[in-house]
Amino acid sequence: MTKDGGGAELIPGLDDLPRAPAGRANGAPSNASKTSDKAAGKGKKGARRPAEDLPVARVAVDMSLPHLDRPFDYLVPVELDARAVPGCRVRVRFAGQLVDGFLLERAAESDHEGRLSYLERVTSPEPVLTPEIAALAREVAGRYAGTFADVIRLAIPPRHARVEAEPVPEPVSEPSAEGGEGGVQAGVWAEYPAGASFLGALAAGRAPRAVWTALPGPDWAAAIARAVAVTLQAGRGALVVMADGRDVALVDAALKRELGEGRHVALTAEPGPAERYRRWLAVLRGTARAVVGTRAAMFAPVADLGFVVLWDDGDDVHAEPHAPYPHPREVLALRAHRTGAGALIGGFTRTTDATQLVESGWAHALAADRTRIREVMPRVRYVGEDAQLARDGAARTARLPNVAFEAARGALGDGPVLVQVPRRGYVPGIACGRCRTPAQCGACQGPLALSSSHAAPYCRWCGRIAGDWHCPECGFFQVRAMVVGAKRTAEELGRAFPGVPVRTSGKDAILERVGPERALVVSTPGAEPPAEGGYTAALLLDGWVLLGRPDLRAGEETLRRWMNAASLVRPAGPVVVSAEGSLPAVQALVRWDPVTYAERELAERREVGFPPAARMASLTASPAAIRELLADARLPDDAEVLGPVPVPVPQGAAEGQERERALIRVPRAAGPALARALKEAQGVRSARKATETVRVQIDPLELI
Repeated sequence: MTKDGGGAELIPGLDDLPRAPAGRANGAPSNASKTSDKAAGKGKKGARRPAEDLPVARVAVDMSLPHLDRPFDYLVPVELDARAVPGCRVRVRFAGQLVDGFLLERAAESDHEGRLSYLERVTSPEPVLTPEIAALAREVAGRYAGTFADVIRLAIPPRHARVEAEPVPEPVSEPSAEGGEGGVQAGVWAEYPAGASFLGALAAGRAPRAVWTALPGPDWAAAIARAVAVTLQAGRGALVVMADGRDVALVDAALKRELGEGRHVALTAEPGPAERYRRWLAVLRGTARAVVGTRAAMFAPVADLGFVVLWDDGDDVHAEPHAPYPHPREVLALRAHRTGAGALIGGFTRTTDATQLVESGWAHALAADRTRIREVMPRVRYVGEDAQLARDGAARTARLPNVAFEAARGALGDGPVLVQVPRRGYVPGIACGRCRTPAQCGACQGPLALSSSHAAPYCRWCGRIAGDWHCPECGFFQVRAMVVGAKRTAEELGRAFPGVPVRTSGKDAILERVGPERALVVSTPGAEPPAEGGYTAALLLDGWVLLGRPDLRAGEETLRRWMNAASLVRPAGPVVVSAEGSLPAVQALVRWDPVTYAERELAERREVGFPPAARMASLTASPAAIRELLADARLPDDAEVLGPVPVPVPQGAAEGQERERALIRVPRAAGPALARALKEAQGVRSARKATETVRVQIDPLELI
C-alpha cells in the first residue's frame, strides 16, 4: 500500500489516478475544509478540542465528482472519540454543506498544511465499511473508470437505526471438519471427474478456481450447497450470487437442508429494506458466514471469505444498471484474487467470458464426461430435418410443425410440457395485412401491438390507442401479426389441445412451480418454472426471434436460454427447437456441447477484436461532450476509436437533443490504462464544471 499527499492509503496500481490539487477545487476544499477561528477553538470558551489519540480522520465523502475522488482529512473532536471508529458513517462539512461519508481510518497527523475541520457527528458507530470492502471498492472503481462513492452506494445498503439497535444474536456454532481433503463427502460432485478434488481443495483451505458446466437437472443447487458446507467446515466464509430471486430461493432451500437453520442468510430486495439490512448486519457481525443473494450481494462483507460462486453468469440480469456498472463476474474474481478464496462460475452453458478465464489459466474447466452427459441430457430435435420435410412439406415454415405437435401430444400423457416463447404479450408487433409495412404510432412512431384478439392496436411506447390506423403506404385498414407473444401462443395451444390446462409464466406473473399433472406451460425465457419430477417435453418456438437479434451475443444468449429451458426436461425427454438445424447454436444444443460452441465463439471474436478477446469502453452523450472527452483523454497508443454514431434519444429527453455513442477498443492488456485515461478525462471535465455528464461503460453488455 502507498500513501498519497494527504496520507490516504491507495490500492496498488491506482496511485497514478488524478488527485485533487492542494488548493480549493470546484468550490470544495482539498483534503480538509479550512476552518474559521471559532471552529479552530483558540481561546474560546466551550470550543471543540481534538482527540488526544489519533485525532485525524480520513473520510471518504459521498461525492461522485471524479476530480474529488479521494479521501479528505478531518479532526475528531474529543466528544466523538469513542464513536468515530474506522468504517463508521459520519457527517462532515464539505464546500459549505453537510454531507455523508465513511471514516476510512484514523491517523496521528495530517499532511495538509491548512487547518482541518471537525467531524460534525457520527451517524452510527457501526463499522459498516470493512477494510476489505473499502479496498475492493477502490479497485472496482479503477477497473470501471468510476468513483469510490458510486461503488460504495452499491456495496452498503441504507441504514436503519432501529435494526442496528436490536440485540446481536449469538452465532451458530460451526460443525467439525470432515477430515481434510481425503475425508470430504462429494455428494452430487461425484458426477464430475474433478468434483471430489475440487471439494477437497476447499476443505484443505486452498483456493481452487473452476468454470463449471453443470449437468441438466435440478441437482445444481445441491452441488452449490455442498461446496458451501465444505468451505464453512474448513473455517472460512462463502458467498453465492444468483441472477434472480427464484434461483436464490432454490439455493436458499438447498443450504437449509445442507447447513441447517441460522447459518446463512439470503440477501434480496423481496423482504424489504429493514429485513435486508438486518440480514446484512448479520453477515457484517459474523453471525452468518454464508450468503446467497442477487447482484448486490457481490459486495457482502463476509468475514474470512474462502469461496465465491456465480451462477449463470451470462444472464443479462447480472448487469448492474447504476454507475460504474460493475459485473458480478469481475467483482467476484477480484475478491477471490484479493482474499485468496476459491471461485466457481457455473451454469448449464458457458459464456465466452468464462471461456476466456479458462484459456488464460485463471480457472480450470469442471464438467462431466460425455458418457454421463448422454445419459441425463434430453433428446433434442430441430425443425426442418429431411425426414420431416418428406412427410410434412410445411414443417420448415409452420410455427407449430407436426413434429412439435406430436411430441407434445405424446408427452402430455405423462406430465407437463414446457413451451418457450421469446416474446411476452399477445401480439407485440403488427403490420399491414396487404403490403406487410410495420404498423407505427402516428404520434411517436413507436411500434403498434395488440393486447387481445378483440382489442384495438396500441402504441408500445406512448400507450396511445390507434383504433383508426391505416397503412400509410397502401391505405389498407386490416393488420396481421408480425410476432406472436406468449398469451396468443397459449390461446392457440388451448384450441389445439382441448381439455388440457394451459398456464402462462412471464413478466406479469411468474409461476414458482408446477405439479406433475398434465398441462401446457407457456413461458418467456427466464420465467420457466421447474416442474415436479421434470417436464416430459419442451417446445422452443420462434428461434429466429432470438437468433436474429442485432447483438454480438445473440447466438450465445440464445443457446443459454434454450439450454436453461431444456435442462428442466427429464432425461431423454423430447425437446423440439424451431430453428435451422445447420446453425452452430442449434448443433450445440443437439449435441449438448456448450463448451465447444463457446470456444469457437471466442476464437471468432479474437479474430475480429471483440470482447472478451479485447477490452472496450462505450461513451454515450451529446456529440460535443463526446468530442470534448476524447480530446482530454490520454488514450493508450493502441486504442482504436469507433464512431461516434447516433443512438436513439431516451424517452423523456428534451426534444431535438442529439445523442451519440463512441466505442474505444484496446487489447486486453491495455484495459487498465484505458480505464485510467477515461477517469482522468472525466476528472478534467468535472473540474471544469461541465454541464453534461458522459456515460462511460467499460465492457458494456451491448455493443450494437
